[in-house]
Amino acid sequence: MSDQAHMARALALAAAAAEAGEAPIGCVIVDDAGALVAEGANGPIASHDPTAHAEIVALRAAAAKLGNYRLKPKLTLYVTLEPCAMCAGAIAHARIARLVYGASDPKGGGVEHGARVFDQPTTHWKPAVAAGVRAEESAHMLRAFFRARR
Repeated sequence: MSDQAHMARALALAAAAAEAGEAPIGCVIVDDAGALVAEGANGPIASHDPTAHAEIVALRAAAAKLGNYRLKPKLTLYVTLEPCAMCAGAIAHARIARLVYGASDPKGGGVEHGARVFDQPTTHWKPAVAAGVRAEESAHMLRAFFRARR
């Protein structure tokens, strides 16, 4: 499957999060053959957990499934929004090989904005990063969600 197809699944998870009243962010983790390892949707409100970002939910599910906090090599994590510093740090700790994200987040991002976690010399693992995959769809979903709440 292509980056576009995996991001489509992440967008579907983001839409489900929005339906549940959460910020519309979705995440999938796949192996090098393109098989789904884990997925997650944003859920801090329902779970009463400030760390329940889509990436963290998916990373926890992948670690539980694989039986190790350091995930197997060659996994790709797809997420609809640029990861924040917390999620970027978790991605590094999990040893994700490749990160693909949709919309950039100039306010809260931690990859190309803000902390730029992977650019820090103290970061021991740095995934390959591809930004902008289905970015407009991701950004539109986020803008519509927050516009409706204002």
